[in-house]
Amino acid sequence: MDDNDQAILRITQDGIPLDKEPFKVIANQIGLTEEEVIARLKRLKSTGVIKRLGISVNQRKVGIVANAVVAWKVPEQLVERIGNILSSYKEVTHCYERVVIPGKWEHNLFTVVHGYNRESVERFAKRMSDVIGIKDYIIMFSNEQFKRTSVKHPL
Repeated sequence: MDDNDQAILRITQDGIPLDKEPFKVIANQIGLTEEEVIARLKRLKSTGVIKRLGISVNQRKVGIVANAVVAWKVPEQLVERIGNILSSYKEVTHCYERVVIPGKWEHNLFTVVHGYNRESVERFAKRMSDVIGIKDYIIMFSNEQFKRTSVKHPL
């Protein structure tokens, strides 16, 4: 990595500019062409320096204020199939299996669901229950949003 690579990483870890040509904006800041910035980012990704480029949407600013974990009680032999079905819906951002604690916690498949209000999350969970044939589930809504920040690496 040279100084230009480090400059690109420093700029992009704080967020990619919200612009029609974000890589041109970055290029102008460090004295490269847009094509050079894109080529360097591709190289940094292909060599494993960058794992991925992605976006993080502030859900509350776009009206998604109802967030919940829906925990499902799924027979072990169906977990993978049902997990794949649930994961395929845009309302679900995470789907993962958890260990059952007999007599204390019997729900083993968790989905994180987002909606514009509680009713939409409840309707979605009911619809999914009908689709997957699992009636034993609980919805746990979040009460607050904690501060979300990106990982910052010293460069």
